[in-house]
This record gives sequence, structure tokens and C-alpha cells, in this order.
Amino acid sequence: MGRNPTHLTMKKAFTLIEITVVVTIIIFLALIFIVSYRGGEKEFALIRSANKLGQDLRAVQGMAMAGQKTAPEFGSETFPPGGYGIYFEKNSNSYILFADCNDNDIYDEIGGATSCKEAKEQGTPYPEKVKEFTFEEEVYISGFSTPGDSLVITFFPPDPEIIINGNPDINLASIVLTFEDTDSVRSVKINKAGLIDID
Repeated sequence: MGRNPTHLTMKKAFTLIEITVVVTIIIFLALIFIVSYRGGEKEFALIRSANKLGQDLRAVQGMAMAGQKTAPEFGSETFPPGGYGIYFEKNSNSYILFADCNDNDIYDEIGGATSCKEAKEQGTPYPEKVKEFTFEEEVYISGFSTPGDSLVITFFPPDPEIIINGNPDINLASIVLTFEDTDSVRSVKINKAGLIDID
């Protein structure tokens, strides 16, 4: 039984135009994916940073409720006289947890005293930084709901009581986070009752 030449399979090849069209479509789809991924990654970085800030605010509330003592020596006191606070500065990529040793409702970065007790007795500032937290790269604080270029939120036991910028009449503080060179923003709000809201 011989082979019929009409039944021979013929191999087809792609033309140069077909290959060019397919490669162009693949490149176009890859570019769309990369652009979407980068935009989504910026948004996720903002969301993660806002959630981390919310968690840190809750952690400081917990410290105030527990009346915890931190690494700095407070003399005979088990709680800093001015409470625990978080200090924020506009256009900064970080924020600072501090122990308000001299009860002045501000964050004192440097000082000559070696303990909270000594600072109180001598009336000299005490270096109050407990820990510094940093946002993800390119995320920074772009503003506050309160006037000024800085914000201090202080917590006192046992509820805890919350004071914003040393003013008991301020009921709400909002920290606005921005991803550099974009219009994407997230805000973290805290009120006097200790409720934290992330937008």
C-alpha cells in the first residue's frame, strides 16, 4: 500500500507580520501590567504605613493603660509625669515615641539630666526619646488637621486620657500620609476617646 502524495502534511510557518503583531501585543500587555503594578504598590505602601501608624498609636495607648515603665529611668516614678507621647513632624518619614519626663507637653530631643527625677529637680530637659518609627520608603507626613508643622499626642493612664498638642479642648487629630510625587493620601485620625480611624 503506497502513500498518497496528497496526504502529506505540510508544515506551516508564521509570517514576519504575524510574529511582529504577537510580540507587540505581549509588550503592550506587559507595559500595562508594570504600570498598574507600580501604581498599586504605591497605594499598598500607603495603606501599610497608615495601618502601622494606627497599630503604634494603639500600642502607646496600651502602655498608658498599663502604666508601663520604659528604658529611661524615671527615678522613683513608674510612669513619666507628662505621660507617653508620639511626636510627628510635617514632611518627615518617621515619628517618635517619647516619655514626657518634664510634663511640658512637648518632645525634648536633648537634655542634660540623666533621669526623669533629676530633670524634675533641676528643671533641666531630659532626652525623652523611647523609640523612633520609620514609614516605608517614599511615604511621608504631608499635614495635620491641627495648625502648625508638628503634632504631639500624649496618653495618660488609666483610661487612657488623650491630650492633643497640649490642649485638652482639641477633640480630634488627623495625620495625613502621602506617597512622594503622587496624589495618593491616607489619613489616620484619633479622637480624645481613643478611637482610631484609618481613611
